[in-house]
Amino acid sequence: PYEGILYAGVMITEKGPKVIEFNCRFGDPETQVLLPRLNTDLVSIIQKTINKKFSVSGIGVHTGLKVNMNVLPAPVNSGVIFKRIDIKNNNTVIPNYRNVVDATLCTTISNEYNVKVSTIEHLMGALYGLGVDNVIVELDSQEVPIVDGSAKKFVELILDSGFKNYEEPIKLIKVNSKIEFTEGYKTISIDKSNVSSEIDFEIKYNNPLVKTQRNKVSLFEDDLKDIYNSRTFCLYEDIKKLEALGLGKGGSLDNAIVVKNNSILNKEGLRNKLEFVNHKILDCMGDLYLSGYRIIGSLRCSQGGHSLTNKLLKKLFDDRSNYSLIEIKGKNLPHSFTDRNQLRSIA
Repeated sequence: PYEGILYAGVMITEKGPKVIEFNCRFGDPETQVLLPRLNTDLVSIIQKTINKKFSVSGIGVHTGLKVNMNVLPAPVNSGVIFKRIDIKNNNTVIPNYRNVVDATLCTTISNEYNVKVSTIEHLMGALYGLGVDNVIVELDSQEVPIVDGSAKKFVELILDSGFKNYEEPIKLIKVNSKIEFTEGYKTISIDKSNVSSEIDFEIKYNNPLVKTQRNKVSLFEDDLKDIYNSRTFCLYEDIKKLEALGLGKGGSLDNAIVVKNNSILNKEGLRNKLEFVNHKILDCMGDLYLSGYRIIGSLRCSQGGHSLTNKLLKKLFDDRSNYSLIEIKGKNLPHSFTDRNQLRSIA
């Protein structure tokens, strides 16, 4: 219905919102589609990186190891790149859904030389939500620092750094067909949406405090502060299970909510009334960014997690007719989606 029409969009400048007109296309170069309404500077129609380097030091929530992380500006069309600076050779790892080698309680990616980076989802969620297309993330250990268990610090540091804009336009994935995946009682689906990127997430716990929570957000239009600020959580009775798996070695009340029966062990309590499900939405945002682009589509998930989101992406991209890559102009695509030589598939 939108074929052959010139559309207007909004770009935020230093002087405020500016209405602009643009053509964009997907699939057939002559076909034009409507990009989402842009009411903040978090989603623009041109690529951006951060303006200056920032650093974070801390520990890995699962390894318990100290880690120093530097996030640096990157050239146009670089995408997001992780670099293990504690390893001399073959130390670049691309955050792509095909490079996920473990999704047990966090997302772990690896390159073909078995160099891994884990717990990337909170940082990736911040980059996704703030519309950062290109950065280099240096780490001197395997795991991204957990900080306080949310993306709050990452968002603050990104915003404090500011943004550097490029002339090159962004690319977006537009979902064309509904894709569903079910695993026992867990379900996830993504369907087409002409103008938005939505996540509708539900969790169900037998715990009397957590119980059932559900929230729906529009990533391009809603205030995502509560999403970014929401911390990872676990039930008190699950701590021994984590220990048995060799996980949670760096976990504490400083970086995770711990729920025991009908009470929260953290003195400060919850940051928002839907913090449990909101953190799941943050995780989902980070895992979706392993597509290499922001996605125009409507996602629904019940009781899912890292593994289910990864399986959904694999199913979505298995068939080229399921999606379109929208290009406003230009021909070069970030490697994080197109360079198959750097991708490693899991069984």
